[in-house]
Amino acid sequence: MLAGKHFFQFGNMSRIGSQKITIPDGVQVSFQDGILTVKGPKGELTRQMRDEIAFTIADKEVVVEKKAKTRLASGLWGTYASHAKNMIIGVTEGYKKELEVRGIGYRVEMKGTQLVLNVGFSHPVVFEVPEGLQVSVQDVTITIEGFDKEKVGQFAAQVRRVKKPDPYKDKGVRYVGEVVRRKQGKKAEAAA
Repeated sequence: MLAGKHFFQFGNMSRIGSQKITIPDGVQVSFQDGILTVKGPKGELTRQMRDEIAFTIADKEVVVEKKAKTRLASGLWGTYASHAKNMIIGVTEGYKKELEVRGIGYRVEMKGTQLVLNVGFSHPVVFEVPEGLQVSVQDVTITIEGFDKEKVGQFAAQVRRVKKPDPYKDKGVRYVGEVVRRKQGKKAEAAA
């Protein structure tokens, strides 16, 4: 590799941005005044987009294009294409995150629109379930579902943050299937 040479070229082709996004049956996509709107069987999502990127909707496809050859436009191109794809998946299939609560005496329950966690504190931790999300509790598993990927992920992260998985005692709130490496605690030294 040559010293002092930059191998980044302006206008690199984004693999995600250059792909055409197919619009499934039953989904309507529109782009007006910088706002991308996607309507489908599960709901409607809107997102404000910057002026550097344009969306063309024709023949059941969405094409994402850069308006200018700037570094910002190149950075946003693939990101906005992913947002559009996620919005279409959200209104057709939806998103789901599952968390499990581990620990002796730890409990979780739904009370109306509130998620109540008892995870070793002197008080229960209460979350108001955001609008557009469905939360259900089965034994020690919390299931969060919704059509907005960001809302589902954000709420799951907030719940997990209450009591992160403890690698020493194997307790806390974790995603279902999350691997937490167990650590061995300090052992008492034998008396010499």
